Amino acid sequence: MLLQELLERLEYECIQGSTERDVSAVVYDSRKVEQGCLFLCIKGANFDGHAFAADVVGRGAKVLVVSEPVDVPENADVTIIKVEDTRYAMAFIAAAWFGHPAAKLKTIGITGTKGKTTSTYLVRSILENAGYKVGLIGTIEIIIGEKHIHASNTTPESYLLQQYFAEMVEAGMDAVVMEVSSQALMLHRSQGFVFDYGIFTNLEPDHIGPNEHKDFADYLHCKSLLFRQCKVGIGNGDDSHFAAVMEGHTCSLESFGLGADCDIRAEHLELVHKPGELGVKFRVAFSDRTRGQEVHGSLGSGFEVEVPTPGRFSVYNALTAIAICRHFRVDAGQIRNALSGAHVKGRIEMVKVSDQFTLLIDYAHNAMALESLLTTLKEYKPNRLVCLFGCGGNRARSRRFEMGEVSGKLADLTIITSDNPRFEEPLEIMADIRTGMEKTDGKYVEICDRKEAIRYAIEHGEPGDIVVLAGKGHEDYQEIKGVKYPMDERDLIRDILREMRK
Repeated sequence: MLLQELLERLEYECIQGSTERDVSAVVYDSRKVEQGCLFLCIKGANFDGHAFAADVVGRGAKVLVVSEPVDVPENADVTIIKVEDTRYAMAFIAAAWFGHPAAKLKTIGITGTKGKTTSTYLVRSILENAGYKVGLIGTIEIIIGEKHIHASNTTPESYLLQQYFAEMVEAGMDAVVMEVSSQALMLHRSQGFVFDYGIFTNLEPDHIGPNEHKDFADYLHCKSLLFRQCKVGIGNGDDSHFAAVMEGHTCSLESFGLGADCDIRAEHLELVHKPGELGVKFRVAFSDRTRGQEVHGSLGSGFEVEVPTPGRFSVYNALTAIAICRHFRVDAGQIRNALSGAHVKGRIEMVKVSDQFTLLIDYAHNAMALESLLTTLKEYKPNRLVCLFGCGGNRARSRRFEMGEVSGKLADLTIITSDNPRFEEPLEIMADIRTGMEKTDGKYVEICDRKEAIRYAIEHGEPGDIVVLAGKGHEDYQEIKGVKYPMDERDLIRDILREMRK
């Protein structure tokens, strides 16, 4: 491909060589350099691609894209392109390299602190139920037709993202729904195209610290960038940060929520508690402005839905999906059918073990998420709320104290166990959780082996209990001393039930 074509949507300066040359590949990892390639000098947390300039030229790179001076062999046959930010440039170069695939898809980007993963699966479920072919990119996996790829990041690097888009186009996808993390927005991973729909779920302090965001203001600012890169912006109008996130937007705006001013609203909420299951019912209503829009046609003046997951955040997740999918002219029946059967692995995932009590698995792995989850479950007035969790090793000890305190205050019984100890001793991590617990009057037991802890929870379940296994969620491994051992809580539960029957 001609270098000029790769650079056509970028501002740049050619400081050496010519842009009239062919490029054999686009590379940002120095280990993958090949003859005739373009190499992007990317600055990472531990490595700076600029330092490898001479090496990659020696191994055949014919184009360097840089943001600062580099040393290359004198008289080297190499074109050097200077840009302001090589990560930003990579997004546009990758989009051009793959033929701008996002333009051939309806693109949906969802950002926010919580709810991104669940909302992407709900959107995909509704649209596929209505006959669309939908790709998905998120925290758990990438889905392209029947192909499922394990995800390393919530939002992949821009080159990989464009490659996935191209594969989706090749596979005949109509649309793609993806999680857009604040890190991705900060590092320009999702640049190079304009989203058809950008969605904001909610915002709470998170991802603040070294190698993340310097403070909450920076976190909020990065979230807001999505709404300068989409055609239609849809946001949670009940969230206190809605106006701040949308400030400076360049898109049309819509809102969803429980408030009377929201364009798409949930009304008449009703908690649903069936044997071994929890859920919520509500009516979807539309504002006069929204009702008058042609895109709304097939949904009438409103409709009833039931979601098989508990609490208000389940209502918000469903509203997020409905607010998006109405633009695809789905009807109320298709939405109801999809929501009633939608399940997301590790996100308030019900696992049937008894008609007497309810057991669920959730990814809540910090104090904020655990407090939200347990508060929601208490609204169902269980006989007892039982919370089983551990904390990851080689992470801030404060998280352990905080999670212990939250569970001690909200759960009737806490079962302290192991999560991913990594290079720490599990019993020392559990002792830190106990320190937080002992600030409360909460009852607790300690069982280091996670399978035995789950066995204890099941064997001691009482009628009307809600038992939550928190922290692992979709993860199917336990990391110990640098090794990831297979461990899926669903498999553990099946083994336990089989052993109990024997």
